Amino acid sequence: MQIIGLLGIGIGAGLLSGMFGVGGGLVIVPAMVLFFGMTQQSAVGTSLIALLLPVGLLGVIEYYRSGKISMENILIGLIIAGGLFAGAYFGAKIATHLSNDLLRKAFAVFMGIVAIHLWFK
Repeated sequence: MQIIGLLGIGIGAGLLSGMFGVGGGLVIVPAMVLFFGMTQQSAVGTSLIALLLPVGLLGVIEYYRSGKISMENILIGLIIAGGLFAGAYFGAKIATHLSNDLLRKAFAVFMGIVAIHLWFK
């Protein structure tokens, strides 16, 4: 997997997290399944690695113990985490300059695009 693509997922998830408060389940997991061909379980475990320190440590341990993620998934998750760190900052900068109405509508459009992609996958 290419580091640039993984950082892009992290930055995108960070931007959307900073703007809308979403990241792992709505951005990272579908991106890993759709663009990198991961299984759903492997994608969830990798997303938890990316979110490890703030929310996912116990979940990562369980996914690793059950053999659903590997050391490769851990490396991938840590690369995505680097993108999340930067992306969340810029997403928050963008969101704080948008009106509440525009931000709500942008989030609705984003959710619709994700739903369409998942429906037709």
